Amino acid sequence: MSQRTLDGDNRLNLAAHWMPFTANRQFKAAPRLLVSAKDMHYTSHDGRQVMDGTAGLWCVNAGHARPRIVEAVQKAVATLDYAPAFQFGHPGAFELASRLADMMPGDLDHVFFTNSGSESVDTALKIALAYHRARGDSARTRLIGRERGYHGVGFGGISVGGIVSNRKTFGPLLPGVDHLPHTYSLEHQAFSRGEPEWGAHLADDLERIVALHDASTIAAVIVEPMAGSTGVLPPPKGYLKRLREITEKHGILLIFDEVITGFGRLGTPFAVDCFGVQPDLVTTAKGLTNGTQPMGAVFASGRVHDAFMQGPEHLIELFHGYTYSAHPVATAAALASLDTYQEEGLFQRVAELAPIWEESAHALKGLPHVKDIRNLGLVAGIELESRPGEVGKRAYEVMVRCYEAGLMIRVTGDIIALSPPFIITQGQIAELFDTLATAIKATP
Repeated sequence: MSQRTLDGDNRLNLAAHWMPFTANRQFKAAPRLLVSAKDMHYTSHDGRQVMDGTAGLWCVNAGHARPRIVEAVQKAVATLDYAPAFQFGHPGAFELASRLADMMPGDLDHVFFTNSGSESVDTALKIALAYHRARGDSARTRLIGRERGYHGVGFGGISVGGIVSNRKTFGPLLPGVDHLPHTYSLEHQAFSRGEPEWGAHLADDLERIVALHDASTIAAVIVEPMAGSTGVLPPPKGYLKRLREITEKHGILLIFDEVITGFGRLGTPFAVDCFGVQPDLVTTAKGLTNGTQPMGAVFASGRVHDAFMQGPEHLIELFHGYTYSAHPVATAAALASLDTYQEEGLFQRVAELAPIWEESAHALKGLPHVKDIRNLGLVAGIELESRPGEVGKRAYEVMVRCYEAGLMIRVTGDIIALSPPFIITQGQIAELFDTLATAIKATP
């Protein structure tokens, strides 16, 4: 079965599909195929129920195959299957942008639609550069990211990102990029619950970068409020507020990458609400459509947006966009997702479940090879000790054992990341962590 696997009475050829972020040869030797999903569970190709402990890839926040969203997508395909986004529009795009702007605090009142988190990041970076140019400050071209940051897979995103494997293969990347230090210290933060007490001072390294390059050359700083893909790193208390103070002091735009944290993951609509820090641009995707359609959105402050609205009105203000920006089917899915979140009180549900989730996650402390546990909202990271010369193998084996026992988890290196749909029950939380604990104990 290295290249083919049974699918009912037919043979499914696995060779042609080059899978993303996957060890293809390993996977095709023992494939894990999912054929349907409903609420909290997938159905595997061999008919087993598998609990979704990761909301797909951090995106299926309301659970799978929710009726309102399914119906909205079906109706949209039959009504308006496509509309061009350049020089034309459709009502759903404007309705969705207005609803999103109403959700976001402060003056983040303008929305530019993309098709993914990667596109949202590259869009935000381009807006930041063009903003300074529009203001006559075109020397501001430098972008500042952070070590261990994940900002998608576009050239802009991997340039400001700080995950080595995502960067090392693709040449010199964008010029003029620097990086803040990451915020994690096992020595000072091990087994912290929520935001660590130690680490706010790490934001002050931005002053060193400013002194090195001069503020007049720096366009923007981009960070994840809570770093997710690198292994769940909640921000130290006061860290994000300090970053905001320094960027404002030097006229540098601050971008929050909320592709993971946006739409309720921390128990508030956005991390902007959770941490009380107002950036200039916010990137989103994933939970925007509950994972049912590819879509992203970049929020821009009035100050940023209005800088472009100058000159003759017949001229295009921003030469940027995508064929599928504000796709009618995606906007329908997003509007139905927002309705589902609101009607079922799912963001508040996350806030209510968070203490139970935290206790359940930290109950794994003391299990074999558990090196650290981190949590925030309905997210948890369980870091395992790596085997000498085999980084990532222990967590991978735990993942396979969990899947065989009916639980989907996600791993990055030897870190297990958990982020279930918001509809998870207390009983399912207990089941999830019991299954995980059993898998960890069984893995040498």
